[in-house]
Amino acid sequence: MSTEATASVSKAAASATNSEKPVLNAEKKQVKSDHARKGKKKPHHFNLKVPKGTKDWADQDMVIREAIFKKLTAIFREHGGVTIDTPVFELREILEGKYGEDSKLIYNLEDQGGELTSLRYDLTVPFARYVAMNGIEKMKRYHIAKVYRRDQPAMTKGRMREFYQCDFDVAGEYDSMVPDAEMLKIMVDGLTQLGINKFKIKLNNRKILDGIFKVCGVKDKDVRRVSSAVDKLDKLPWADVKKEMCEEKNQPEEVADLIGQYVKLSGPIRDLLAKLKADDKLMSNESANEGISEIEAMADYLEAFKIDNYISFDMSLARGLDYYTGVIYECVTEQSAPPKDAAEKKAKAKHHKSKGDEDASEYVGVGSIAAGGRYDNLVGMFLGTNSKGKKAKSIPCVGVSFGVERIFSLIKQRSELVKKVRPVSTQVFVMAFGGGKDWNGLLPERMAIAAKLWDAGIETEYMYKKKVNPRKQFDAAEKVGCPLAVILGKQEFADGKIRVKELGTGQTDEGDLVPIDDVVKEVKKHLDSLNDDGVDEVSRLLRGD
Repeated sequence: MSTEATASVSKAAASATNSEKPVLNAEKKQVKSDHARKGKKKPHHFNLKVPKGTKDWADQDMVIREAIFKKLTAIFREHGGVTIDTPVFELREILEGKYGEDSKLIYNLEDQGGELTSLRYDLTVPFARYVAMNGIEKMKRYHIAKVYRRDQPAMTKGRMREFYQCDFDVAGEYDSMVPDAEMLKIMVDGLTQLGINKFKIKLNNRKILDGIFKVCGVKDKDVRRVSSAVDKLDKLPWADVKKEMCEEKNQPEEVADLIGQYVKLSGPIRDLLAKLKADDKLMSNESANEGISEIEAMADYLEAFKIDNYISFDMSLARGLDYYTGVIYECVTEQSAPPKDAAEKKAKAKHHKSKGDEDASEYVGVGSIAAGGRYDNLVGMFLGTNSKGKKAKSIPCVGVSFGVERIFSLIKQRSELVKKVRPVSTQVFVMAFGGGKDWNGLLPERMAIAAKLWDAGIETEYMYKKKVNPRKQFDAAEKVGCPLAVILGKQEFADGKIRVKELGTGQTDEGDLVPIDDVVKEVKKHLDSLNDDGVDEVSRLLRGD
């Protein structure tokens, strides 16, 4: 090939190669772009909500709930209680087999480190475990803490999956029914001091109930199952309970009818005691006889405490938890029962809402707001047998539990009083007024006055800014509902004086001019005059007046 031909071919090849470069570069860019798109993470959008059956607590709600805790704690201490705290989760075997049909409501946690655990269902079983583990023979304890139940929530009725219980329990051997009666005294005092006066305490004894089942023909193995059906009488009519007893619990209809004659009985303690004692068949049963004797002894103590007028001896009360062995009780109000058209509302709610969103508030009642009973064998279940192979001696216990969220839902119905509750407890707002080129805002001076008031135990605030105009300071005080202002005027402060002014009164006066050294005394005097009867708005809310 000639030199010219060779050069021509080389030139053509180079031309072809150069013409392909843009295409190859474009393909490379496209590949890089595809890889970039595949590797790029899309921004995660959070579903900002709390889990079903829970809520955030803030502002007025927190103030009210803390006030409930404070009131109940004071009552528990009056009765000699000491407080403890236990883990929010327990070994699963500790909780299993203690709650009957309600065991399905326990939250089980995933296996971590070889231990199977569950969130606590109540505070009673952890207390029994604590007593057994520490070899305690006598103790009065109170415990305020959260518990967890995988139940159908009814948020506006205080029926939640995460909620507080306030418990008081007595462990140890004492004369029969003495601590039991005191539990009811604590229940009455707790509710009346929270402004709940219209309530009824249902009282029964598991020994009587078990005796009734036996004389009616229920076999030993079916007693707890039948008891769980009777426990639903506060929510369902007798016809529905009887149907469950016969169809699900496999009891003959004649047995169910006999049980129905007993569980429909209720009334004043003395009256119903007389009726039961006249029943020879029932009194021939050892368990029923013992239970009736206990209620008779308890009646004397309830009268001594002057609380017998709150009590209704009610044969329908069963309490579904398996660990109860004797006296049982629960407190109900007018709002406890579901509405009369509950079945219709429930069907309508399920039709219009998805399963995950359903809330039962429309068709359930508040339920019991406090409850408890005697559990003599629970501690012994954890003790097992001693070194000689004999069953260890159990520690008898009795207790009462307040459902805080349910009580809270009743208190919140006092709407006019709730409006007056301030989420911030600030009593005094320290301000400074002045002007001119040499005006510095008196920030260190405001801080010094605030420190004096803090040292005197007076809730005080000031604005975190050197120079603030008067309007913004008044707005800040008004926002938190502060009733009093301490005002540092430029010239007045230089003369050793400050002003104490009441806020929110609609008055246009400038307040009282007082010596700086008297600020604490003057502030206390004004605060006392604002609470004309010495009671703040939270206390008025709890009293219900």
